[in-house]
Amino acid sequence: MFKKNSGYLSLGLGIILLAVGLVLLKTLSNPQGILLGLPYVCIGFGCGAFGHGLGEIINRRVLKNEPQLQKQLDIEKNDERNIAISNYAKARAFDSMLYIFGALMVAFALMNVDIWAVLLLAVAYLFIVGLFIFYLNKYHKEM
Repeated sequence: MFKKNSGYLSLGLGIILLAVGLVLLKTLSNPQGILLGLPYVCIGFGCGAFGHGLGEIINRRVLKNEPQLQKQLDIEKNDERNIAISNYAKARAFDSMLYIFGALMVAFALMNVDIWAVLLLAVAYLFIVGLFIFYLNKYHKEM
């Protein structure tokens, strides 16, 4: 039962966190300490939870009337070869991440941290996700 409602729960939690973050961002006139970053953290987690919940709901509705497709996806998900490929791609992406975030931390130390620092961090994160996808496709072709 919880599995069926987890998408809706995640979707609702995401909307609430997003709303709380936006309200905090607009109402706090002089934030200090933890309140300086709390609205952005709420917005980030809210967007993530919203996207995850919505994706889960759409996935469940699409697969509801397609038992063959559901069975095929379960087989592919639990295939040892696919699991090994995914793990190898994660390892390569993580190794790259260490150097990328190390260089980014040095850059943060050499400049006055501003909004651009947050944007650089987001770009670095997206670059790591891109590396994972690249290596995943590469190893699928090799194996």
